[in-house]
Amino acid sequence: MNSLALTRGKEWLGKSDLRPTRQRLALASLLIGDGQNRHVTAESLFESAKTMGEPVSLATVYNTLKAFCSAGLMQEVTVDGSRSYFDTNTHEHPHFFWEDSGKLTDASADQLKIVELPQAPEGMEIAAVDVVIRLRKT
Repeated sequence: MNSLALTRGKEWLGKSDLRPTRQRLALASLLIGDGQNRHVTAESLFESAKTMGEPVSLATVYNTLKAFCSAGLMQEVTVDGSRSYFDTNTHEHPHFFWEDSGKLTDASADQLKIVELPQAPEGMEIAAVDVVIRLRKT
């Protein structure tokens, strides 16, 4: 892993209260080391880590991604109620889910207009609205 990626990973982790362990630094560097936002699954990040020679288990990758989300560094996007993607872009935005490839990408919010939401049940407030737009070939 190059030094710029490690520096970016260290700075990104520094935005949270998480302790910068070797494994967290390695995964952070894989996620944001090139300065680009990522949509990953735990499995895809695990494979990237293995390719780079980082000795981490799949359980560690899952736990680390969940810790990054809890620390506000990432957000979890659930598709189909069973498959989770982890997004380094924490700003509210819609996503495209490409059914043929299983890929998740950002969608532009410019044309998205949510005019009205149902009223939340008594004693509750709407915390967020997640928009996943499914795409398939015609």
